[in-house]
Amino acid sequence: MSLFHLFLLAIIQGLTEFLPVSSSGHLILLPTLTGLQDQGQILDVAVHIGTLGAVILYFHRDVRKAFSGLFHLLRGNAKSPEARLALLLFIATIPVILLGLTLKLTGLADQMRSITVIGWTMLVFGLVLYWTDQKGGSEKTGADWSIRDAVIMGLWQALALIPGTSRSGATISGARALGYNRQDGAKIAMLMSIPTIIASGTLLGLEVAATANAAAAKDGAIAAAMSFVAALLALSLMMRLLKTVSFTPYVIYRVILGIALLAIAYS
Repeated sequence: MSLFHLFLLAIIQGLTEFLPVSSSGHLILLPTLTGLQDQGQILDVAVHIGTLGAVILYFHRDVRKAFSGLFHLLRGNAKSPEARLALLLFIATIPVILLGLTLKLTGLADQMRSITVIGWTMLVFGLVLYWTDQKGGSEKTGADWSIRDAVIMGLWQALALIPGTSRSGATISGARALGYNRQDGAKIAMLMSIPTIIASGTLLGLEVAATANAAAAKDGAIAAAMSFVAALLALSLMMRLLKTVSFTPYVIYRVILGIALLAIAYS
């Protein structure tokens, strides 16, 4: 695969993984709208590894806290802040794993990869993000995250398995609907992405391990490195902008893209 194609793939994944505009939807649209070769699952795994590295680095303090919390839980100590964070992240990940396996085994995951589906989800969930952002409260912080909220946000995250929905957009919508302020809601959503990306990356990795070769590994390494840089920049920019800017700019982009895709789909 050409370096330019790898660059496009990595930039799209890196910039859209954590912004509420749907990375999976954009990756599906890339070959569909440009005529470029489909990147395949090997590169999908690679760019997800790159974005995983970015979110781990950006939230490294919280990641260390959650990691140490796993050992607290194994020792039977579920009351420490570290253990609680690890437990809540685990609970929030269960819905997306269960629904993901269901869609995979039934074949529905492949059937939803269409411009029509992406157009509708881009539009509808963009409006949902706007409504929850404008109507949601801001009284809750990360310290208020509870088992109930983890379950609810986990269900919101599971909706993002529909292409075009946006994992970060859905979980942020759930957080804002529950009353979390923009920054803490986004932070929780980003932390929830870590076990989710690990789970999906592991599943895809097992599927493509037998077909990997030296050339594919080289392309994957290049794509992972570039997506890491792009994702880190996008994540840093979004978290800084949330101090003064709402999610409305992302909503406008989603609505415009959704309408354009639906126009193409029904023309």
